[in-house]
Amino acid sequence: MASPAVVSAPRAAAAASSSKTETFVDNKRKDDIRMSNIAAAQTVANAVRTSLGPKGMDKMICTANGEVIITNDGATILNKMEVLQPAAKFLVELSKSQDVVAGDGTTTVVVIAGALLKQCLSLISAGIHPTVVSDSLHKASIKAVEVLTAMALPVELTDRDSLVKSASTALNSKVVSQYSTLLAPLAVDSVLSVVDPEKPEIVDLRDIKIVKKLGGTVDDTELVKGLVFDKKVSHASGGLTRIEKAKIGVIQFQISPPKTDIEQSIVVSDYTQMDRILKEERNYILGMIKKIKATGCNVLLIQKSILRDAVTELSLHYLSKAKIMVIKDVERDEIEFITKTLNCLPIANIDHFRAEKLGFADLVEEISLGDGGKIVKITGIQDMGRTTSVLVRGSNQLVLDEAERSLHDALCVVRCLVNKRFLIAGGGAPEIELSRQLGAWAKVLQGMEGYCVKSFAEALEVVPYTLAENAGLNPIAIVTELRNRHAQGEINTGINVRKGQITNILEENVVQPLLVSTSAISLATECVRMILKIDDIVTVR
Repeated sequence: MASPAVVSAPRAAAAASSSKTETFVDNKRKDDIRMSNIAAAQTVANAVRTSLGPKGMDKMICTANGEVIITNDGATILNKMEVLQPAAKFLVELSKSQDVVAGDGTTTVVVIAGALLKQCLSLISAGIHPTVVSDSLHKASIKAVEVLTAMALPVELTDRDSLVKSASTALNSKVVSQYSTLLAPLAVDSVLSVVDPEKPEIVDLRDIKIVKKLGGTVDDTELVKGLVFDKKVSHASGGLTRIEKAKIGVIQFQISPPKTDIEQSIVVSDYTQMDRILKEERNYILGMIKKIKATGCNVLLIQKSILRDAVTELSLHYLSKAKIMVIKDVERDEIEFITKTLNCLPIANIDHFRAEKLGFADLVEEISLGDGGKIVKITGIQDMGRTTSVLVRGSNQLVLDEAERSLHDALCVVRCLVNKRFLIAGGGAPEIELSRQLGAWAKVLQGMEGYCVKSFAEALEVVPYTLAENAGLNPIAIVTELRNRHAQGEINTGINVRKGQITNILEENVVQPLLVSTSAISLATECVRMILKIDDIVTVR
């Protein structure tokens, strides 16, 4: 449709001097930029679309340094993709923020955004102003969240079964889905063990430490009440490997002879001086170890040191003589977690080494796993902080990394349920229901708004459509049948991908937290509105 401004373009130049009313505006560039933004974002959305749902495909990502990652977690795929177009970067950020808010549904959110953009494109090319489209999107998303909340079923934290169901739904679309019976209860137990009764809504996932150890299979993954290190005990001169009734000190200083501050060399001319230096070193180390032994400490966790060796051969020898077990090279960022778990204080200087700063545990031992790897376990900790460790095993690095990512998604799902205690059906049921209710609501609205909301409702059908398509079913027949069922009032009907037909999804135990769906819709609409509002890209040198 040609706008009046374009028609009056030739006259505008002549009339410009006489009247200020008619001016020629060139909108071509703005439209082009909007189109290219939408096209770029849609391309990104289509890239992850095939990996939606339990029958979705996996992506193999080869990074620049030759590392290979196999995953179908939307956030991971987009994170590793080198996206250059600025609008397409929005979608990468979008899946990141969904990962932060809900942890699961990172693919869904991008797919929904892609579908919305497609609808917006047709609306704008029909001549509706982007601002109108954007505002009605906003209204529709608020309405959508209300509809979802009305559909949700409340859940109690004591009801462990429904928590496990939702965690296993999150795991079903992952590479390690065959282990969901093991990983789902594990995720639920680990989250429930770190929930603080005083602040029941807040779960800090940093309190759950995931330790990856190559070897074994995913079946060997276990939950450890205590601490796990994937390190060996230092075995210099017969160090101990098992201590009961352990008193554990976490130290941040070095047990080694002091060095000069500046780079300088000391010239020794006489062998008696040599002896004196060695004697001093020995006395210095012995003095430290006596102080440590005096407090009754018999397990030392030593932080990695940059300046000099944290422990020398000599100090390890004396420590093993004093019957003190040493675990060295503890990472700097693990110290906080360790001290929280052991309920002790980190000791930064030998002079501050006192018995009240130690942690107590029933057993510290080195366990050798079947394939030659060794780990150190600390169990039976007194007054243990609210933390927990998960030891993840896997036959190769790819499986191991994917198991960790999947476990993280499952933990996030349980965290969502702790935050907002409502469940909702999965399998495309909520999206079809939203589509139906928003379509009905659109008929009530007036003017352009109703038109926009109607197309927004159509866009939501992309989720069940894609689910059916990825499972190799006939998407059109399935979605039509779904609409029909929902119109008859069966609001929990969804696509059962395993059986390849339409069933009541709640009976199949396919459930997800309300927070995943609501945040997916509101974040996707926000992102789309942002892309619509952009009408020019200015590059600044």
